[in-house]
Amino acid sequence: MKQLTFLLYSLLYCDVALAIETPPQWAYAQNPPNSIVQPNDNSIRHVPNSDLSYTFAQVKDLFFAPDWHPQDHAPLPDVVAQGRKPDVYACGFCHRADGPGGPENASLAGLPKNYIVQQMADFKSGARKSSVPDRAPVTNMLIVAKAISDADIEAAAVYFSSLKPRKNIRVIETNQVPKTFERGWHLAKTDTGETEPIGKRIIEVPDVLDDFISRDSRTTFTAYVPKGSIKKGRKLVQNNNQNLSCTSCHGKELRGDNNIPALAGRSPSYITRQIYDFKLGLRKNSARQAMQLAVQNLNADDIIAIASYSASLDP
Repeated sequence: MKQLTFLLYSLLYCDVALAIETPPQWAYAQNPPNSIVQPNDNSIRHVPNSDLSYTFAQVKDLFFAPDWHPQDHAPLPDVVAQGRKPDVYACGFCHRADGPGGPENASLAGLPKNYIVQQMADFKSGARKSSVPDRAPVTNMLIVAKAISDADIEAAAVYFSSLKPRKNIRVIETNQVPKTFERGWHLAKTDTGETEPIGKRIIEVPDVLDDFISRDSRTTFTAYVPKGSIKKGRKLVQNNNQNLSCTSCHGKELRGDNNIPALAGRSPSYITRQIYDFKLGLRKNSARQAMQLAVQNLNADDIIAIASYSASLDP
């Protein structure tokens, strides 16, 4: 049923010629109802290496960014810390207080200011959409982009661009992976200890799910990738079938260039979604032609390899 749903999304939102390619479910995880038992709203949350505490209601409040480690960054702008009701959610709620994000959305730390501003404009105009449009990380961005002021965009962009990204993803090549379930638009490990073949997937999970639920910006992740992916990805990044190479725009070490974002150390689930969204024509911004030329001939294995290699690099 889920695969059929994904195919219908492609038919509805992509060019017919491209609709036969279905976005991979593992990269576009949903948040099934009752997928996890929630604690009482009055429960108190703690995370490692922080003396602070928040209630569960606070860490689930779209207009509040839990700031567990305020020493890690400059003071949060109001729009990052609390947003502006009713429709501008706190940027730091989804992307965390100092911008590392998670597998379900984008890391903003260290992105060029002008790039962040342009992405907000693209969400607002409809130039940036998703291959699976009902995922909350995208629908929330569309809501925020239509309501946010230019001044708040500028404040958030200045703040996030000033931050230094840090490596928080460990990439492991393997044939077997922990069994997972979909939770909060990302994957998480079951507590059974069972494993299964990785197949043609990347399995990216928080190392400590409870810390990630608490929106701890220091949460780390493990990305399990098929064996040989990193080496293959390195070759593709440097020479993609004689089309534009990734390095020609994103830099030799994939750390970005001017207003072009870095790929090094980013979530491989996120990178995979962006490649598919460009390939399927759902991102129609100024980079569309170059990106579609670069990715049009990539198959599923190629995309996995590029995402794996990029995630393995130091940001």
